[in-house]
Amino acid sequence: MTDINEIAAYAVENLKKKGADDAQVVVSRSNTREMNIDGGEISLIRSMIENAISLKAIKDGKKGTISINKFSKEEIDKAVQLCMEAAEAGVPDDAVCIAQKTENKEFTVGAKEEDMDGLFDRLEEYLTDVKREFPRIMLEQVIVEYEDSDSVLQNSNGVNYRVKQGGYYFSSMFSAHEGEKTSSFNSCGAAFNDLSRPLMDLGMQRTLYAQSEKELDAEKLNDKFTGKILISPNCLENFIDMALSSFASDTSIIDGTSPWKDSLGKKVASEKLNISFAPLDPRMAAGERVTNDGYISENYDMIQNGVLKDFGLSEYAARKTGNTKAPNTSGCMIIAHGEKSLEEILKSIDKGLLVCRFSGGTPAVNGDFSGVAKNSFLIENGEIKNAVTETMISGNLSDMLHQIIDLSKETAEDGSSVLPYALVDGITVSG
Repeated sequence: MTDINEIAAYAVENLKKKGADDAQVVVSRSNTREMNIDGGEISLIRSMIENAISLKAIKDGKKGTISINKFSKEEIDKAVQLCMEAAEAGVPDDAVCIAQKTENKEFTVGAKEEDMDGLFDRLEEYLTDVKREFPRIMLEQVIVEYEDSDSVLQNSNGVNYRVKQGGYYFSSMFSAHEGEKTSSFNSCGAAFNDLSRPLMDLGMQRTLYAQSEKELDAEKLNDKFTGKILISPNCLENFIDMALSSFASDTSIIDGTSPWKDSLGKKVASEKLNISFAPLDPRMAAGERVTNDGYISENYDMIQNGVLKDFGLSEYAARKTGNTKAPNTSGCMIIAHGEKSLEEILKSIDKGLLVCRFSGGTPAVNGDFSGVAKNSFLIENGEIKNAVTETMISGNLSDMLHQIIDLSKETAEDGSSVLPYALVDGITVSG
């Protein structure tokens, strides 16, 4: 079999024949053309084809799952048998389920055709741009690729969604070098649907490269204070993800450990904070169209003016806790920008830290966190001063969300998120 619709239908039918009360199958085929840079030079050009099938069976309230990467009937039959054995060995759970049928659809999104010659030209242009504009930057590794995929989700309720999508992806890992001096590693990336712009114009690259060069002269921060930090867009997503994982995810809501478990409709953050997840937003390159649960994806607001409107729950977690499932599972985060420019926000800071990267462990159940601020800069008297070596910061995620003072007018867009700078108070900075 080669048609993925036929493959999915065959697997669903066989799961039912083997005794599944409910069955869901996702079949996908993807083709990736990739070019790599290592040490500043093009080092690899390759193509990769990937096939994948995931099966889910529910029998007597018990779930079994399995994934394989072969499309032959023999391999599917083996997978069906193993999936059913897993279901029979499972623990009954009334919350397990599959999606109900609504309207079956086919989606075509993103870049429909590849232009590898154009991508190669953009890559060569990018190497030239980096060397000219930032001579002290070493591109440790750069990956550019075009990926097209074709996937179908079918289940025994008659659901049948097919998604064909294509897109370009870019990622860079880099550091600055001058003599024996080196900066910390940093990285950036972007997703995009056409080659109309130079790669250098994607995301925050120029800002990040300029910061890395300044880090060559980083100084140790010998001070300790509790006060303001200005979080860059690429770092803000990290903090928000930590908070939402601790306070609004499947695990924290099911376990009842989330401080937000009874906070729907209540204020959980500064009124300046608005968080949406919007895979259908035109700024998102080839955003999600079908959820992992088997529903058509929709945009939604999680936090509006600081008020919690929705958790980010799967259908299983929603059924388990009596809440509603999230309308998408994409992570296409948009944080609404503020009214002040970055320059205006900086002028309001007497002393603080510009935090551009954070490395820390899993926060405590109550949201307490600590870790290392990397690629960061001292702020004094309204100006960004010298880069600082790795510096400890600590605080509480719940308090941090309440103590958002300002969000910048400026935002960074990378094809998978739209994020501003955030000024936050009450963070302990330890040199």
